[in-house]
Amino acid sequence: MSTIKSHAVGNGDMFYIRHGSDNFSIIDCCLSDENRERLVDEIEQARAGKGVTRFISTHPDEDHLRGLRYLDERLGLVNFYCTSNEIIKEDESEDFKHYCTLRDSEKAFHIRRGRSRKWMNEASDERGSSGISIVWPAIENEHYKDALALAEEGGSPNNTSAVIKYSINGGACFLWMGDLETAFMEEVANAIEWPKVDVVLAAHHGRSSGRIPHSILDQLKPRVIVIGEAPSRHLHYYGGYNTLTQNTLGDITFECKANKVHVFVSEAGCDVDFLDDEGVTGDDHYVGTLNIG
Repeated sequence: MSTIKSHAVGNGDMFYIRHGSDNFSIIDCCLSDENRERLVDEIEQARAGKGVTRFISTHPDEDHLRGLRYLDERLGLVNFYCTSNEIIKEDESEDFKHYCTLRDSEKAFHIRRGRSRKWMNEASDERGSSGISIVWPAIENEHYKDALALAEEGGSPNNTSAVIKYSINGGACFLWMGDLETAFMEEVANAIEWPKVDVVLAAHHGRSSGRIPHSILDQLKPRVIVIGEAPSRHLHYYGGYNTLTQNTLGDITFECKANKVHVFVSEAGCDVDFLDDEGVTGDDHYVGTLNIG
Protein backbone atom coordinates (compact mmCIF):
# COMPACT_ATOMS: atom_id res chain seq x y z
CA MET A 1 0.00 0.00 0.00
CA SER A 2 1.10 3.58 -0.59
CA THR A 3 -0.24 6.80 0.91
CA ILE A 4 -0.47 10.20 -0.78
CA LYS A 5 -1.36 13.29 1.23
CA SER A 6 -2.31 16.72 -0.05
CA HIS A 7 -1.90 19.18 2.82
CA ALA A 8 -4.28 22.10 3.24
CA VAL A 9 -1.76 24.90 3.66
CA GLY A 10 -3.74 27.91 2.46
CA ASN A 11 -2.46 29.55 -0.71
CA GLY A 12 0.19 27.00 -1.60
CA ASP A 13 1.00 23.36 -2.32
CA MET A 14 2.58 20.62 -0.25
CA PHE A 15 2.28 16.85 -0.74
CA TYR A 16 3.97 13.69 0.36
CA ILE A 17 4.01 10.12 -0.91
CA ARG A 18 4.79 7.22 1.39
CA HIS A 19 5.59 4.67 -1.29
CA GLY A 20 4.94 0.95 -1.08
CA SER A 21 8.66 0.54 -1.77
CA ASP A 22 11.52 1.82 0.40
CA ASN A 23 10.93 5.41 -0.76
CA PHE A 24 9.39 8.62 0.60
CA SER A 25 8.81 11.72 -1.56
CA ILE A 26 7.82 15.29 -0.72
CA ILE A 27 6.47 17.45 -3.54
CA ASP A 28 6.72 21.20 -2.94
CA CYS A 29 6.67 22.98 0.38
CA CYS A 30 4.45 25.64 1.94
CA LEU A 31 5.10 26.03 5.65
CA SER A 32 4.14 28.93 7.88
CA ASP A 33 5.28 29.82 11.39
CA GLU A 34 1.93 28.49 12.60
CA ASN A 35 1.94 25.07 10.91
CA ARG A 36 5.56 24.18 10.23
CA GLU A 37 6.35 22.27 13.42
CA ARG A 38 3.15 20.23 13.25
CA LEU A 39 3.51 19.38 9.55
CA VAL A 40 7.18 18.44 9.71
CA ASP A 41 6.52 16.33 12.79
CA GLU A 42 3.89 14.48 10.75
CA ILE A 43 6.26 14.06 7.80
CA GLU A 44 9.00 12.71 10.04
CA GLN A 45 6.55 10.16 11.42
CA ALA A 46 5.23 9.27 7.95
CA ARG A 47 8.71 8.66 6.51
CA ALA A 48 9.86 6.50 9.41
CA GLY A 49 11.43 3.29 8.15
CA LYS A 50 12.01 4.54 4.59
CA GLY A 51 15.56 4.39 3.26
CA VAL A 52 15.27 7.14 0.64
CA THR A 53 13.68 10.57 1.11
CA ARG A 54 13.53 12.95 -1.86
CA PHE A 55 12.21 16.48 -2.16
CA ILE A 56 10.78 17.41 -5.57
CA SER A 57 10.33 21.07 -6.46
CA THR A 58 7.89 21.65 -9.32
CA HIS A 59 9.09 25.28 -9.64
CA PRO A 60 10.59 27.96 -7.38
CA ASP A 61 7.58 30.12 -6.56
CA GLU A 62 7.22 31.24 -2.96
CA ASP A 63 3.96 29.34 -2.33
CA HIS A 64 5.73 26.13 -3.39
CA LEU A 65 8.95 26.59 -1.38
CA ARG A 66 7.94 28.57 1.71
CA GLY A 67 9.59 26.97 4.75
CA LEU A 68 12.12 25.02 2.68
CA ARG A 69 15.04 26.05 4.86
CA TYR A 70 13.21 24.88 8.00
CA LEU A 71 12.25 21.61 6.31
CA ASP A 72 15.87 21.00 5.33
CA GLU A 73 17.09 21.83 8.83
CA ARG A 74 14.69 19.27 10.29
CA LEU A 75 15.02 16.49 7.70
CA GLY A 76 18.51 16.96 6.29
CA LEU A 77 17.53 16.74 2.62
CA VAL A 78 20.12 14.89 0.54
CA ASN A 79 18.03 14.26 -2.61
CA PHE A 80 16.78 17.53 -4.08
CA TYR A 81 14.96 17.27 -7.41
CA CYS A 82 14.33 20.37 -9.52
CA THR A 83 14.60 21.57 -13.09
CA SER A 84 17.93 22.93 -14.30
CA ASN A 85 17.60 26.70 -14.13
CA GLU A 86 19.18 30.00 -13.18
CA ILE A 87 15.93 31.60 -12.09
CA ILE A 88 16.26 34.87 -10.18
CA LYS A 89 13.84 37.05 -8.22
CA GLU A 90 13.92 40.77 -7.58
CA ASP A 91 13.03 40.19 -3.93
CA GLU A 92 14.75 37.03 -2.75
CA SER A 93 13.29 35.40 0.35
CA GLU A 94 15.47 33.30 2.62
CA ASP A 95 13.68 30.21 1.34
CA PHE A 96 14.32 31.12 -2.30
CA LYS A 97 18.01 31.64 -1.45
CA HIS A 98 18.00 28.20 0.17
CA TYR A 99 16.34 26.74 -2.93
CA CYS A 100 19.18 28.18 -5.04
CA THR A 101 21.78 26.73 -2.67
CA LEU A 102 20.25 23.26 -2.99
CA ARG A 103 19.63 23.65 -6.74
CA ASP A 104 23.29 24.43 -7.33
CA SER A 105 24.68 21.83 -4.94
CA GLU A 106 25.77 18.24 -5.40
CA LYS A 107 22.48 17.22 -3.76
CA ALA A 108 20.53 18.34 -6.83
CA PHE A 109 19.15 16.02 -9.49
CA HIS A 110 17.84 18.01 -12.44
CA ILE A 111 14.58 16.60 -13.72
CA ARG A 112 13.30 16.67 -17.28
CA ARG A 113 11.18 14.48 -19.50
CA GLY A 114 12.58 11.00 -19.90
CA ARG A 115 15.25 11.18 -17.18
CA SER A 116 15.75 8.04 -15.16
CA ARG A 117 17.39 7.47 -11.84
CA LYS A 118 17.88 4.57 -9.52
CA TRP A 119 14.92 4.26 -7.18
CA MET A 120 13.03 7.17 -8.74
CA ASN A 121 11.92 5.02 -11.67
CA GLU A 122 14.51 2.24 -11.68
CA ALA A 123 14.62 -0.66 -9.24
CA SER A 124 17.71 -2.44 -7.96
CA ASP A 125 18.49 -5.42 -5.78
CA GLU A 126 18.67 -2.99 -2.84
CA ARG A 127 15.20 -1.43 -3.21
CA GLY A 128 12.32 -0.99 -5.62
CA SER A 129 11.36 1.98 -7.74
CA SER A 130 9.29 4.83 -6.33
CA GLY A 131 7.05 4.83 -9.41
CA ILE A 132 7.76 8.49 -10.20
CA SER A 133 8.38 9.67 -13.76
CA ILE A 134 8.81 13.11 -15.29
CA VAL A 135 6.31 13.97 -18.02
CA TRP A 136 7.54 17.56 -18.55
CA PRO A 137 9.60 19.66 -19.23
CA ALA A 138 11.07 18.78 -22.60
CA ILE A 139 14.03 21.12 -22.37
CA GLU A 140 14.42 21.36 -26.15
CA ASN A 141 10.87 22.71 -26.59
CA GLU A 142 10.86 26.33 -27.78
CA HIS A 143 7.89 27.34 -25.62
CA TYR A 144 9.63 25.94 -22.56
CA LYS A 145 12.86 27.72 -23.48
CA ASP A 146 10.93 31.00 -23.70
CA ALA A 147 9.27 30.41 -20.31
CA LEU A 148 12.62 29.57 -18.73
CA ALA A 149 14.29 32.66 -20.24
CA LEU A 150 11.50 34.85 -18.85
CA ALA A 151 11.92 33.37 -15.36
CA GLU A 152 15.70 33.74 -15.54
CA GLU A 153 15.15 37.45 -16.20
CA GLY A 154 13.04 37.77 -13.06
CA GLY A 155 9.61 36.94 -14.53
CA SER A 156 7.10 34.38 -13.31
CA PRO A 157 8.43 30.81 -12.99
CA ASN A 158 4.94 29.26 -13.30
CA ASN A 159 5.44 27.92 -16.81
CA THR A 160 8.74 26.30 -15.90
CA SER A 161 6.76 23.87 -13.71
CA ALA A 162 7.54 20.18 -13.98
CA VAL A 163 4.72 17.70 -14.59
CA ILE A 164 5.19 14.65 -12.36
CA LYS A 165 3.47 11.28 -12.61
CA TYR A 166 3.23 8.68 -9.88
CA SER A 167 1.88 5.27 -10.78
CA ILE A 168 1.45 2.05 -8.87
CA ASN A 169 1.77 -1.37 -10.50
CA GLY A 170 -1.79 -2.57 -10.99
CA GLY A 171 -3.09 0.49 -9.14
CA ALA A 172 -3.82 4.19 -9.35
CA CYS A 173 -1.97 6.88 -11.31
CA PHE A 174 -1.60 10.47 -10.05
CA LEU A 175 -0.41 13.60 -11.88
CA TRP A 176 0.96 16.88 -10.51
CA MET A 177 1.00 19.92 -12.82
CA GLY A 178 2.60 22.64 -10.67
CA ASP A 179 1.45 26.13 -11.63
CA LEU A 180 1.27 25.76 -15.40
CA GLU A 181 -0.98 28.41 -16.92
CA THR A 182 -3.78 27.72 -19.38
CA ALA A 183 -2.32 29.60 -22.35
CA PHE A 184 1.02 27.82 -21.96
CA MET A 185 -0.62 24.40 -21.67
CA GLU A 186 -2.50 25.10 -24.90
CA GLU A 187 0.80 25.94 -26.61
CA VAL A 188 2.54 22.73 -25.52
CA ALA A 189 -0.45 20.36 -25.50
CA ASN A 190 0.74 18.49 -28.59
CA ALA A 191 4.35 18.36 -27.39
CA ILE A 192 3.48 16.23 -24.37
CA GLU A 193 2.37 12.62 -24.36
CA TRP A 194 -0.32 13.01 -21.72
CA PRO A 195 -0.86 9.80 -19.75
CA LYS A 196 -4.23 8.43 -18.73
CA VAL A 197 -4.54 9.08 -14.99
CA ASP A 198 -6.92 8.41 -12.14
CA VAL A 199 -6.28 11.56 -10.09
CA VAL A 200 -4.92 14.87 -11.35
CA LEU A 201 -3.87 17.66 -9.01
CA ALA A 202 -5.18 20.67 -10.92
CA ALA A 203 -2.65 23.21 -12.14
CA HIS A 204 -2.23 26.51 -10.25
CA HIS A 205 -4.22 25.26 -7.25
CA GLY A 206 -7.31 24.83 -9.42
CA ARG A 207 -7.46 28.51 -10.35
CA SER A 208 -9.08 29.60 -13.61
CA SER A 209 -5.66 30.89 -14.68
CA GLY A 210 -4.46 27.28 -14.64
CA ARG A 211 -7.57 25.68 -16.15
CA ILE A 212 -6.53 22.45 -17.84
CA PRO A 213 -7.59 22.67 -21.52
CA HIS A 214 -10.11 20.15 -22.83
CA SER A 215 -7.54 18.93 -25.36
CA ILE A 216 -5.43 17.72 -22.43
CA LEU A 217 -8.29 16.49 -20.24
CA ASP A 218 -9.51 14.36 -23.15
CA GLN A 219 -6.19 12.50 -23.01
CA LEU A 220 -5.79 12.40 -19.22
CA LYS A 221 -9.35 11.10 -18.74
CA PRO A 222 -9.11 11.71 -14.97
CA ARG A 223 -11.54 9.98 -12.66
CA VAL A 224 -10.97 12.74 -10.08
CA ILE A 225 -9.62 16.31 -10.23
CA VAL A 226 -8.30 17.79 -6.98
CA ILE A 227 -8.88 21.54 -6.75
CA GLY A 228 -6.50 23.24 -4.32
CA GLU A 229 -6.99 26.15 -1.98
CA ALA A 230 -7.71 29.61 -3.33
CA PRO A 231 -10.57 32.10 -3.04
CA SER A 232 -13.66 30.50 -4.59
CA ARG A 233 -14.03 33.31 -7.11
CA HIS A 234 -10.66 32.37 -8.61
CA LEU A 235 -11.32 28.62 -8.93
CA HIS A 236 -12.37 26.63 -11.99
CA TYR A 237 -14.69 23.80 -10.92
CA TYR A 238 -14.42 21.47 -13.96
CA GLY A 239 -18.06 20.80 -14.73
CA GLY A 240 -18.63 17.24 -15.92
CA TYR A 241 -15.74 15.85 -13.85
CA ASN A 242 -15.63 14.41 -10.35
CA THR A 243 -13.81 16.89 -8.11
CA LEU A 244 -12.43 17.11 -4.58
CA THR A 245 -12.13 20.72 -3.40
CA GLN A 246 -9.59 21.40 -0.71
CA ASN A 247 -11.30 24.61 0.44
CA THR A 248 -14.09 22.38 1.78
CA LEU A 249 -12.34 19.11 2.59
CA GLY A 250 -9.08 20.29 4.16
CA ASP A 251 -6.23 17.77 4.06
CA ILE A 252 -6.91 14.96 1.57
CA THR A 253 -5.27 11.56 2.05
CA PHE A 254 -5.32 8.81 -0.56
CA GLU A 255 -4.60 5.29 0.66
CA CYS A 256 -3.81 3.28 -2.44
CA LYS A 257 -4.23 -0.46 -2.68
CA ALA A 258 -4.05 -2.78 -5.69
CA ASN A 259 -7.18 -1.63 -7.48
CA LYS A 260 -8.73 0.99 -5.23
CA VAL A 261 -8.05 4.25 -3.44
CA HIS A 262 -9.57 4.99 -0.03
CA VAL A 263 -10.04 8.75 0.48
CA PHE A 264 -9.88 10.53 3.85
CA VAL A 265 -10.25 14.25 4.65
CA SER A 266 -9.53 16.35 7.72
CA GLU A 267 -12.86 18.20 7.77
CA ALA A 268 -15.75 16.30 9.33
CA GLY A 269 -19.23 16.09 7.83
CA CYS A 270 -18.21 16.22 4.16
CA ASP A 271 -20.07 14.08 1.60
CA VAL A 272 -18.53 12.89 -1.67
CA ASP A 273 -21.27 11.25 -3.69
CA PHE A 274 -19.18 9.77 -6.52
CA LEU A 275 -17.08 7.52 -4.26
CA ASP A 276 -18.14 4.06 -3.07
CA ASP A 277 -18.82 3.59 0.63
CA GLU A 278 -16.80 0.59 1.81
CA GLY A 279 -16.93 1.44 5.50
CA VAL A 280 -13.18 1.95 5.88
CA THR A 281 -11.81 3.49 9.06
CA GLY A 282 -8.68 5.60 9.48
CA ASP A 283 -7.11 8.51 11.33
CA ASP A 284 -9.11 11.12 9.37
CA HIS A 285 -12.71 11.18 8.11
CA TYR A 286 -13.41 8.57 5.45
CA VAL A 287 -15.43 9.93 2.50
CA GLY A 288 -15.36 6.90 0.18
CA THR A 289 -13.37 4.67 -2.12
CA LEU A 290 -12.39 5.13 -5.74
CA ASN A 291 -12.49 1.69 -7.41
CA ILE A 292 -10.24 1.51 -10.43
CA GLY A 293 -10.12 -2.23 -11.13
